[in-house]
Amino acid sequence: MIASASILATLVLDTLVGEPPERIHPIAILGRAISVFDRSWVAPRLVGSFVALGIPLVVGGALGLSTEIAWGIDPRLAGAFATLVLFSTTSLRSLRQAATTVIEATDGAVETARLESLALVGRNTDDLSPAALRSGAIESAAENLADGLVAPLLAFSLGALISLPVGVAAAAIIKTVNTLDSMLGYRDKPVGWASARLDDALMFLPARVSAVLIAMAAGSPSALARARASARVPTSPNSGWPMATMAAALDVRLEKRDAYVLNPTGGPPTVAAGRRAVHITGVAGVGAFLLAGVIAWF
Repeated sequence: MIASASILATLVLDTLVGEPPERIHPIAILGRAISVFDRSWVAPRLVGSFVALGIPLVVGGALGLSTEIAWGIDPRLAGAFATLVLFSTTSLRSLRQAATTVIEATDGAVETARLESLALVGRNTDDLSPAALRSGAIESAAENLADGLVAPLLAFSLGALISLPVGVAAAAIIKTVNTLDSMLGYRDKPVGWASARLDDALMFLPARVSAVLIAMAAGSPSALARARASARVPTSPNSGWPMATMAAALDVRLEKRDAYVLNPTGGPPTVAAGRRAVHITGVAGVGAFLLAGVIAWF
């Protein structure tokens, strides 16, 4: 019951506050610590394996132990601590706001849209058309729904079936792995190889649950079936599922130049399609909170 209450409290905090300021955001602080490892190493894969396993276990273990200590003092204190951890590891309001900013700017302020897109997509935005910028924002909303919300919520709720400290540790571990992957998991960074592979394994379920939530939020269960062909096109074994399902639900073509095309028979995304994508992301996000709450309750 306390775990479910923590999930509900996190939803309320996210709705009212969004995210903590970057200077004190735990994930931003974690990112600054991880940046120490973003350099050349004599044995990059060995160092990368140590980083990929060691940092998540230390972070998750410390937060899980803190929850256990708080539980010994008062279960309500442990619940409050769990809420703070979950609030720090999830994001829905900020995700929707970031996507909305880009999508609205494409309607008359393209340079602003290109600048704002840099916070969402890993591609050169200098010469992207308004439709391509909207595509990037929609892709980011779908992919980050899985990475930034569904994954930590699922980890927390499933871990809470064992105990609240395990739930907290699980959410912290998957968020730490995802942060490592986002910072180090690139082909030109051998030190990030282990983080990327571990993230692939941990995101298998959240990515597919996110796809189901997107299809349900869009009122289009058939979008899942229509997404199957495109879902395997991106090199990532997971991110294609929520992105392709969103593309199918909107019946638009989402494209990253020289990388992939999702739902190739669809038309280019319009501003209206972008707004609908943000709405679908919000409904799917609330669905993720409800699903996690039900799992934790039982």
